[in-house]
Amino acid sequence: MSFCLSPCVPAGVSSVQEQRERWDRKRTRTGRELVQSEQRYCEKLDLITTYFVEILKAKGTLRQDIRESIFSSIKSIHLVNQTLLGHLENGNFGVGFDQFCPHLHFYTAYVDNFQTAKKILAVQLKKNKAFRRFKKLQEARPEFHKLKLEDLLPLPLERIQQYNNFLRDLTENTSPDSPEFQQLSRAVSAVSEVAQRIQDNARSHENHLQLQRVQKLLKGRKTRLLAPGRWYIREGWLKMVPRKGTETKPKMFFLFSDILIQATRCSPMHPTNGDKLACQRVYPLKECTVDKVFGHTKSQGGLISLTFSSAKLLLMSSDQEDINDWYRSLCLAIGRLKTKSTVVHRREELLRPPLRAATHSQQRAPSPSQIHSRKRVMASEQGTESSMSNYRPPAAESAGSASKKIKLSEAPSGRSVENQFFDPLLLPGMREQIKQWSQN
Repeated sequence: MSFCLSPCVPAGVSSVQEQRERWDRKRTRTGRELVQSEQRYCEKLDLITTYFVEILKAKGTLRQDIRESIFSSIKSIHLVNQTLLGHLENGNFGVGFDQFCPHLHFYTAYVDNFQTAKKILAVQLKKNKAFRRFKKLQEARPEFHKLKLEDLLPLPLERIQQYNNFLRDLTENTSPDSPEFQQLSRAVSAVSEVAQRIQDNARSHENHLQLQRVQKLLKGRKTRLLAPGRWYIREGWLKMVPRKGTETKPKMFFLFSDILIQATRCSPMHPTNGDKLACQRVYPLKECTVDKVFGHTKSQGGLISLTFSSAKLLLMSSDQEDINDWYRSLCLAIGRLKTKSTVVHRREELLRPPLRAATHSQQRAPSPSQIHSRKRVMASEQGTESSMSNYRPPAAESAGSASKKIKLSEAPSGRSVENQFFDPLLLPGMREQIKQWSQN
């Protein structure tokens, strides 16, 4: 026996209607949250423009260039958002954001200047006593609700992230047949670009701080880490297995997007550099190959081999998860470098005939003057070859080079590999791998 809730309405129509009702409920809830948060946002923007920007401009406490560096385009942002708030309060979400997005360049300028604004504000609070006193008096007003200027300045960056979420929810709960759907979709794309810019700037700033931190850790100023396009990846202590020696040596390694730095701890007795590291070598990753020598299975620890154009490293760790992370990070960094250095030829260049064939196809009979000039060139070349064949290097030079070759080829191999490593952390499997690596 079948049962139907509404005999007058087919089941398919009922499900479509229920879906539309759910969309309307979610859209109404999202719109209400958007309007309420926009009202609070505009109130806080009004605090900045009224009690800081305008009064500072009238009093002259800060120079114009310093004031503009701190507050950037905050006044223009306030005016644009007041217009947007009027559309949102009337329920015109699509129209409001369609008119708001062409003014997103004010937000872009504010985003790009934000780190500079923080630095200049910190400098002024440290050196400008009048501005420090003015800021304290303004923040004591009841309208601020104990908010500081440092809490208000990041608001436009946070608001862009909130717009990104609100617009996606509104678009998902708007019928594609509605004309407002296209307006909201365009707004999602435009706001997402600014949100991505905020994230990229934050990552760049964090990377800059990491480069500065590592630079301060290294003794001296010979190693310059602050280079364009360089990214910090990771750091850690690894044991370096020497080709000849009695034990492994712990070294600190810093991995960046283009280089690997090997460092060791300075003497703790040093008066100024006791807490720093001394840079021993900088290895470029562009010509590096990395291989996992030991640690493929669930064993304790592992070994990785790094081969450079002028050096070869064997690095060990008793923590297999740590050595696996190093292996993955090195492979990713090297892979990205090789991808960037790959030259992509256009199809026309690949199909272009070789120059030699073109030259032979266009070759003509030489004139008598050209034959005469060729004979003179050949005669001069023969004289040069005869003079070079009579040249002999000095005896001292040839003897020195021969002695260097003998020293390199007949260098003593030392003790056997099995007796070179007495580190208790070395497992039998590691010793066999090290033996093969040393023989190669």
